[in-house]
Amino acid sequence: MHRRNFLLQSSLAGAAIVSPGWLLAAKEEGALAGKRIGIIGLDTSHSIAFTKWFNRENVEAETGGYKVVAAYPHGSLDIVSSTSRIAPNTEEMKKLGVVITSSIAELLNQVDLVCLETNDGRRHLEQALEVFKSGKPVFIDKPVTASLKDAIAVYEAAEQYKVPVFSSSSLRYTANTKLVAKGDFGAVLGADTFSPATIEKTHPDLFWYGIHGIEMLFAVMGTGCRSVYRSYSPDADLVIGEWADGRIGTFRGTRKGKADFGGTAFCEKANVQLGPFTGYVPLLEEIVKFFQTGRAPVSAKETIELISFMEAADRSRKKRKKIALAAV
Repeated sequence: MHRRNFLLQSSLAGAAIVSPGWLLAAKEEGALAGKRIGIIGLDTSHSIAFTKWFNRENVEAETGGYKVVAAYPHGSLDIVSSTSRIAPNTEEMKKLGVVITSSIAELLNQVDLVCLETNDGRRHLEQALEVFKSGKPVFIDKPVTASLKDAIAVYEAAEQYKVPVFSSSSLRYTANTKLVAKGDFGAVLGADTFSPATIEKTHPDLFWYGIHGIEMLFAVMGTGCRSVYRSYSPDADLVIGEWADGRIGTFRGTRKGKADFGGTAFCEKANVQLGPFTGYVPLLEEIVKFFQTGRAPVSAKETIELISFMEAADRSRKKRKKIALAAV
């Protein structure tokens, strides 16, 4: 499928695609029929935090009755800060009553839905493809991939296999960010966001951690960014995005001083403070809605554009000039 046509169709459909496999799984017998979650990747604290939230006792009204029942540990292969977490996180998951599997295929035989938590975005396409072929809906933790090429491939494959998928940072769902995105303060005229932007050598600079602040930026600004200029120093980044309608959005990535998340949205009715980070629950509530409906709260178009934004920022640093976002 031509990429422009793909993005148009994905935007119109809102990713509200439900596979026959998912429908059949929902008809299984048992208390957890259609609600068994599998986690891929135990190289991140998110896997433990998500499991503890889903698997609490007597909270079906909050969790929708979904439960993490199985996990596949791997996971990053060569990022030491991630691989070192796999063994202790595996033991913690066992204590939480989660079955540890030896392969993704084994995991998929035991679950109805998937959270792909692998910390290494380079592995997401490979691992997501295996899930897509099973027909099971999947949430892919940020970044959806470690390149624009792979991000497009993920959403094209999801379309091919008719599988619901979405990706997001939890920072997209901070309280005021959601209100601004809903239009409660009128049209957004511009925005500035900030977050830590630790750099991992295996990923383009902003993909590893700066994505949190960039998710906030796109949550309130929406799509339509056409060019990016990035000013870089060892301690900080300043990325300026120009939208097609003339609006300007900026992201400051910090690598020194207090690590924090936030920003300001400049709206018609008020200038609204964004952030701070208050935990994963708002994101987990969106994942529950996604599992219940098959509708992605963040479109393929928006996710691909913010990946293009970060990739363009990486090129801007190297070339020291404004870069147009890739045509997709």
